Amino acid sequence: MTFIEDLVQKGLVPQDQVGDILRVASEKYEGNLEESLIIHGIPENTLLAEKSSFYNIPARTVDPRTVHSDVLKYIPEDAARHYHFIPIGLEGGALLVGITNPEDTQSSDALQFIMDSHGGMPYKLFVISERVWNAIVGNYKGMSGQVDQALSDLDTEISKTTEVSIDDVQNLQANLKPGEEEKIVEEAPIIKIVAVILNNAVEGNASDIHIENTGDKVKVRFRVDGVLHTSLVLPLSVYAGVVARIKILAKLRLDEKRKPQDGGFSAKISTRKIDFRVSTLPSYYGEKVVMRILDTEKGVKNLDSIGLSPEHMAMIKEALARPYGLILVTGPTGSGKSTTIYSILNELDREKSNVVSLEDPVEYHIPDVNQSQVMPEIGYTFASGLRSILRQDPDIIFVGEIRDAETAQLAIQAALTGHIVLSTLHTNNAIGVVPRLVDMGIDPYLIAPTLTLCIAQRLVRMTCDSSRHEAPNQEALREMAAKQFEDLPPEYVAKLPQGVFTEAIPSAECPSGTRGRGAVFEMYMNDKELQSLILKKPVDSEIYKAIRAKGFLTMKENAILKCLEGKIPFQEIYNL
Repeated sequence: MTFIEDLVQKGLVPQDQVGDILRVASEKYEGNLEESLIIHGIPENTLLAEKSSFYNIPARTVDPRTVHSDVLKYIPEDAARHYHFIPIGLEGGALLVGITNPEDTQSSDALQFIMDSHGGMPYKLFVISERVWNAIVGNYKGMSGQVDQALSDLDTEISKTTEVSIDDVQNLQANLKPGEEEKIVEEAPIIKIVAVILNNAVEGNASDIHIENTGDKVKVRFRVDGVLHTSLVLPLSVYAGVVARIKILAKLRLDEKRKPQDGGFSAKISTRKIDFRVSTLPSYYGEKVVMRILDTEKGVKNLDSIGLSPEHMAMIKEALARPYGLILVTGPTGSGKSTTIYSILNELDREKSNVVSLEDPVEYHIPDVNQSQVMPEIGYTFASGLRSILRQDPDIIFVGEIRDAETAQLAIQAALTGHIVLSTLHTNNAIGVVPRLVDMGIDPYLIAPTLTLCIAQRLVRMTCDSSRHEAPNQEALREMAAKQFEDLPPEYVAKLPQGVFTEAIPSAECPSGTRGRGAVFEMYMNDKELQSLILKKPVDSEIYKAIRAKGFLTMKENAILKCLEGKIPFQEIYNL
């Protein structure tokens, strides 16, 4: 039995009106039966109650003004519009989802898929009216609405039948008259679309913006707290114009689409100066654009604010107090290495020391640090720059990254000749630093006396204060922790802090349960025993045994301790 047949059986809809109701729904309301039934005299609240009874799903009356953007982010706008379901609130860690057509099996499959992408988040279904659904859809942050308005401003021929060409955008830029720049920025649709994307990314605390052509649409995704979310879907007709606009801002070549390009630009957003680092990459359907967002006004963090334990802080300060040596920070791209290095540089007495850096690119400016950006395209590389820096009477040198044997050799030589050298290296953990340097062709007898401190780190999501709760299965979690620490000497196990494992449960104040990201670390100092080992047998297993005997803790173990302190949810432990 269908819903309308149920209404007929209950005497709410005359049998002779069924055909007309279905016809009006099809011709006037794009198949929306509810709108047609209301037009034919069935009250909205009656329909809601009957739908609830027929589908055996509770009904919920919702004030659209109470549904905020923090709740809406759990379901992308394009999915909400396509499947006619929408988040309406949070209750006991479960997402409340309103649906207008429970008969649609595709919508239930899509909803389950979306919830799985949020770590299997539980949800509760409620029947809501079409009017309420329409009103809540309008709450989606306003980005789509602004973009839709910009699209509607485009000429019909351009927006529906042809692509916005690069020439269109170039002409728009070239024809700016004095005093008209602000007016053009506000009115030109392509420029406005890009401005809306940038504004919403910054306001949403995104770290990166991804713009990609999928063949039938253009997806705009924001990375927030390390997770990518589709925030906007654009028509293909504006793809070329949007990419061209970003290239113009970043001073990249418009006619070069076959090779990757890198650039950047700055913009003032909500009175804040924001730097955008732009990278383009040729892909199957056209160039993919990724923009890294750098909020320069947030400044460089203090060393005591990046999540270091007292033991780790003492190691870093001891390494910086030495007259020379190599300090290496390792981890994959996006693990917070630059933040840590900048915090260390910020700790130095830059008035009495000549601090020089080689970076690619310079992300944040630090007072009294001579920061230089390498430019490989003109031959100014880390290696060539390092040779020049050694003639600048430096005390402390920061080399953005050791990428090749030549740079590694020069960094080691600089450390040998009385300089403190800080740099980054790509390894999976701190223990892999020595084998990696050996693999790059550096002799162990050079590594042993120069390597001072090895640091590895990853970023994890931090628990929001309002969402912190004691995790279930404490016994199982304690067993996991005991197994993790079983090879740590007893005298160090005895010093480990006690506590309960915590989890992040979404709340009305913090719908994701987490807010921001922080680092977990592992690090060790090079001492005489380790120097002897590097000279004899510099392999991972032997290095681990030597430093473990002295209380070395891995990143996973650092995460366990931070979970016991209530700083991160226990789920993050399993991602390390």
